[in-house]
Amino acid sequence: MKKHNLLYVLCICMLGCACSKQKSSPLEKEVTAGNGNPVNNTTEGTTLSANGTTETYQLINSVFGGTGDVIEAPDCSHLGFGKHINQVFDNDLKRQVFAFTIHLTPDNDKCENSDRQRNEIKTYDRSPENLKASKDEKVLYKWKFKLDASFKPSSDFTHIHQLKPIDGDNQLPIITLTGRYKAAGDVLEVIHTGDTDATSRKYLATIPLADFKGHWVEVVERATFSFDGKYEIQINRISDGKLLLKQAFTNIEMWRKNSTSCRPKWGIYRRTLQPQMLRDETVWFNDFNITEY
Repeated sequence: MKKHNLLYVLCICMLGCACSKQKSSPLEKEVTAGNGNPVNNTTEGTTLSANGTTETYQLINSVFGGTGDVIEAPDCSHLGFGKHINQVFDNDLKRQVFAFTIHLTPDNDKCENSDRQRNEIKTYDRSPENLKASKDEKVLYKWKFKLDASFKPSSDFTHIHQLKPIDGDNQLPIITLTGRYKAAGDVLEVIHTGDTDATSRKYLATIPLADFKGHWVEVVERATFSFDGKYEIQINRISDGKLLLKQAFTNIEMWRKNSTSCRPKWGIYRRTLQPQMLRDETVWFNDFNITEY
């Protein structure tokens, strides 16, 4: 009987260890996604990819739009060009991608004359719920983009990505990826803006833009949307796998007062107060993925 009891105890212990390992696997999956290696195996959620067959605006809205329109393009100010987001075949990726085009003139900001120009897509209040972040939710954003080899930002701002509240205090984005001219060499900045100046981390990272120009890169972001939130970003160049950026931040303010949800934006949003520094520009994007986890 003692031997039987001993075997029973050992079996229970082994079963408990096995259960413990099973419970830890989701956490191990989160760690794997930020370890510098490709994270293709974590792609779930909702993905918007070019297909070359569906009309471009219809395709974007069918995935991100819900019951409305998520495209903010300057088409009505530049009717002669037509639609400013198109699908084109990319020779590097050997597939269809989205081309976002902005012209120094006459393009403007959502058909309103100002010192800014915008050609972006987003999710918003009428998008499916799983494409908007509520307070304390965790979201993975994964996407690809390519800057032209001769891409020119000004010393002002050229945003290509934002994480921004949909309502409440939504004047400024929480996270911004922006290109900026610097005399020592153009840079890509990752900027954090909190609810106040005291809670803003400001420049989270500054990377030479030369590492991006003419190359496809893949961006992976993880955000916990709370006042004491978390934010991780990793950028890899696709052609050679080079790790361009890997940063993680805790106790970072990722939520705003009076907000009910946050959303991503992608495209080109720039100020034109220094037109001599800018030019007509195209930025290519693809495989926008949003996964709540």
